[in-house]
Amino acid sequence: MAKVLMKGNEAIAEAAVRAGCRFFFGYPITPQNQIPEYMSKRLPEVGGTFLQSESEIAAINMVYGAAGAGARVMTSSSSPGISLKQEGISYIACAQLPCVIVNMVRSGPGLGGILPTQGDYFQAVKGGGHGDYRLVVYAPCSVQEAADCVMRAFDVADMYRIPVMILGDGNIGQMMEPVEFREPEKRELPPKSWAATGHAKGEKKSLINSLYIEIEEMNAVMNEFKEKYRRIKENETRYEEFMTDDAEICIVAYGTTARVAKSAIMKARKENGIRAGLIRPVTLWPFPEDAIAKAAEKCGAFLVAEMNLGQMVEDVRLAVNGKRPVRFIGATGGQIHTPAMITDELKRIEEEI
Repeated sequence: MAKVLMKGNEAIAEAAVRAGCRFFFGYPITPQNQIPEYMSKRLPEVGGTFLQSESEIAAINMVYGAAGAGARVMTSSSSPGISLKQEGISYIACAQLPCVIVNMVRSGPGLGGILPTQGDYFQAVKGGGHGDYRLVVYAPCSVQEAADCVMRAFDVADMYRIPVMILGDGNIGQMMEPVEFREPEKRELPPKSWAATGHAKGEKKSLINSLYIEIEEMNAVMNEFKEKYRRIKENETRYEEFMTDDAEICIVAYGTTARVAKSAIMKARKENGIRAGLIRPVTLWPFPEDAIAKAAEKCGAFLVAEMNLGQMVEDVRLAVNGKRPVRFIGATGGQIHTPAMITDELKRIEEEI
C-alpha cells in the first residue's frame, strides 16, 4: 500500500475509520480540531455517525451509550476537554465498555496554552477520574505510529473490554509525515454478548451498569479488574530500545521527546564518546517497568526527559528501585527539548558516574 502524506490528527481519524469506528462524538478544542473535522466528512461516507456535541461532558456520555450498544466509538479532545470527560471515563471503565479516547496534549493546567506538552501523564496513567481503574495508554512518537496505535487500540479495547487512550503531545497531531495504513495483528476477539442491543422474549437481558450497592458485588468487579489488568500487563506492554546494548546512561522518554533524545544520543556518541541509549515506552500503561529494571542491572545512570515538571520520572524511579541514580530534565510551557539540552545533561551525568 502506498504511503500518503498526512497530518497526525488526520491520520488518527482515517485509521479509526479503517479500524471499524462508526461513531464519533466530540467538541472542538485546539490542537486536535482536525480529528472531528476529518470525521465529520469521512464517517458519513462509510455509513457512520458524526455528532458535534454541546460539550465534552455530553460527548463522553454519548460514547458511553454507543459503546454500551457494542459499537466501535471514538472521541477526541485536548487536556482541559479530557478533564471534563473524566467522570464519564470512570463510568465507562466501571461498566467495562470498549472505546478509544484521543488526547492531544496542550500546556496547562487550567486553560493553559495551545502549544504541545506532556503534562497529562499523571491524568492518563493514574486514573484521572475517581475510583480504582486503569486505561491502556499508547504514546506514539510519529504519524505512522499514531495510525498503528489507533488500529491496535480498537482491538485491545474489545479484547479486554477497557477504554484505551491515545496520548499524543500536540506536536504529534500537527506534524505531517508519510503514513501507510497497515492492518493490526490478527486477534480472536470475544463476541459482544454483553451489549445492550435488545432481546427477544424469554432471553436474558443485557444490562450496562456501573453502580454496585452491595460490598460483595463491588468486590467481585474489582477482583475481575485486577485479573484483567494482570493479563494486559503480561500481553500488551510495548516499548522500543535504541542503542541500549552498551549504554552507560539510559534515557527514558516518549512521544516527541524520544525523537529528540535519539538525535542527542547519536550526537553524544559521535562527538563526546558517551555511550547513551534509549528506552521509549510505547504503552505508558502498562508501563515497561521490567525493561527498565533490566537496564538498571548494567547501565550506570538514567536520564528521564519529559515536556513537563516531572511525571513519568516517578515510574522510572520505581522501576529502577534505587539501583542507579535517576536524573530528570524537563521542558514546559510548550517548549520542546533540543538535542543540545539533552547532550549537555548527558555530559554532566557522565562526569558524576
